[in-house]
Amino acid sequence: MTLAAHKTQSRRLATVGLVAWLVAACAVPTNAPTPSPTPLPTLPPTAPAYTLGPAPVDCPTTTPPALAAGTTATVTFETNYGQIVIKVDGSSAPNGAAAFLALARCGYYNNVLFHRVIPGFMIQSGDGQYARLPNFDPSKFGTGGPGWTIPDDKAPAKYTRGMVALANTGAGNSASSQFFIILDDSADQALTGATEPYAQFGVVTSGMDVAVKIAGVPVGGETESDGVTVSRPLVPVVITATKVQM
Repeated sequence: MTLAAHKTQSRRLATVGLVAWLVAACAVPTNAPTPSPTPLPTLPPTAPAYTLGPAPVDCPTTTPPALAAGTTATVTFETNYGQIVIKVDGSSAPNGAAAFLALARCGYYNNVLFHRVIPGFMIQSGDGQYARLPNFDPSKFGTGGPGWTIPDDKAPAKYTRGMVALANTGAGNSASSQFFIILDDSADQALTGATEPYAQFGVVTSGMDVAVKIAGVPVGGETESDGVTVSRPLVPVVITATKVQM
């Protein structure tokens, strides 16, 4: 979205009271560097208590092979805000599904923070390089991955509530571990205009109420491209355990 187009759309939507939606819609998922992040654990208010889970073991060091069409699995994330269950389908995005499942099975997502939340739009996690507790790097928080990327998958016809997709840098073949959960059908209007499409590899089958709860935490510390929206949680939102059923 160009600056001129953004200003024109903002003026038009403001007349019908949709400025809040516009702010969220223009902030697309990315794992590009962000300015001056603020460390999380020291900031109030408090979040639900949590106990860290096991560290990842034997995670892939190269791009996993694509998942066969028709292969499905269920990934359950335990978070300090509740449980989120995701059905993964190799038919919709074989490369994204394979990467997500391989990382989930080795525990890569354990103890990783949600680093970006935008109410009514999406929540994002998956930076196991710089956003894993107890040690994380606030200067690079939300910009890391497993050290490899995947070939692009075909984007869905529409982005809808509950879809789970991999974030990218805006360049081709740049997705890896970071994923986001779409909170509302209106996100389609922003996501379909992204420079590089986001392939949907799964859908939340249980726990959308938890995703919405996570999206409601206080935020700050990160300015989005529109210069207004902030999306970094000011309290820890943690994936404490991962379970995979094939």
